[in-house]
Amino acid sequence: MKVKRTQAERSEATRAALMAAARSLFAERGYAGVGTEELVRASGVTRGALYHHFDGKTDLFGAVFEEVERELAERFAAEALSKQDPWEALLAALEMFLDVCVEPEVQRIALLDAPSVLGWEAWREIEARYGLGLIKLALQNLIGAGVVEPQPVEPLAHAILGTLAEAGLYVARADDVGAARAQMGAVLRRMLEGLRSR
Repeated sequence: MKVKRTQAERSEATRAALMAAARSLFAERGYAGVGTEELVRASGVTRGALYHHFDGKTDLFGAVFEEVERELAERFAAEALSKQDPWEALLAALEMFLDVCVEPEVQRIALLDAPSVLGWEAWREIEARYGLGLIKLALQNLIGAGVVEPQPVEPLAHAILGTLAEAGLYVARADDVGAARAQMGAVLRRMLEGLRSR
């Protein structure tokens, strides 16, 4: 027996189709290289459906970016939680961050296009929403374990988030991404070593 989907289920399926098509196209060709008509065609929905769920292409891009950031935060948290030692957890999350900076989807959507498409303020707000809490928790764990001297966590977390954002941009924009990732990894590890209690 065929069960009819509810309006809410159809609506969610339409939104999911738009997000999936947009994510794939934005990752492949970038925001500027994808037209609204192409997004509608690739997702198999009407133009009206696009504007029912999103204010337009920019709003759809913002939703895709936020989805990417949420998934990355989950990956970083899982990687950090796989380590018993808080210092090793921080280093593991850092290595994973550098690894994702060379993934084409993350490079194009999160690092290259999001700041210019959404504007720096909106980009930074979403970055902070998903990354800042993880950084603060890592720092609190390090201070609690005596690995890092007690200090105000909030400003330090903001400084680290800003550093990571710049590191990601450096890697994403490099001609030799592999070399840039290795160089930036060494730089960030040296910087983090400076936080350790002597």
